[in-house]
Amino acid sequence: ATEDGKRAVPLKDYRNIGIMAHIDAGKTTTTERILFYTGRNYKIGEVHEGTATMDWMEQEQERGITITSAATTTFWDKHRINIIDTPGHVDFTLEVERALRVLDGAICLFDSVAGVEPQSETVWRQADRYGVPRICFVNKM
Repeated sequence: ATEDGKRAVPLKDYRNIGIMAHIDAGKTTTTERILFYTGRNYKIGEVHEGTATMDWMEQEQERGITITSAATTTFWDKHRINIIDTPGHVDFTLEVERALRVLDGAICLFDSVAGVEPQSETVWRQADRYGVPRICFVNKM
């Protein structure tokens, strides 16, 4: 909030956006690109180098996978965009479910080579359950 008690960004201009997909579809990599191109980060973090902003846990950096949902904020077109990068591994499905409860929308990534994979179907059904609007993004073309 500012000195006069008003929000710097009005609540109506907040967006909570989730990134969801099967493991290794490119969720964290896509999130890193969004952060770079919106000016949030000056350098693109790479999952395979362990430098991704969103994979903050040591175990995530070592394994190259997201274990816990991670949130960050960027700004675009006078909107505050809260991005939640969710895990893609089946063992962390409940982490995705927790994130879905607060989303205004989600980006569903699909690997163009692998096609629609089982965990993508699972998180799609979870989003149905919570009425989360989605857009599809075909990655790795």
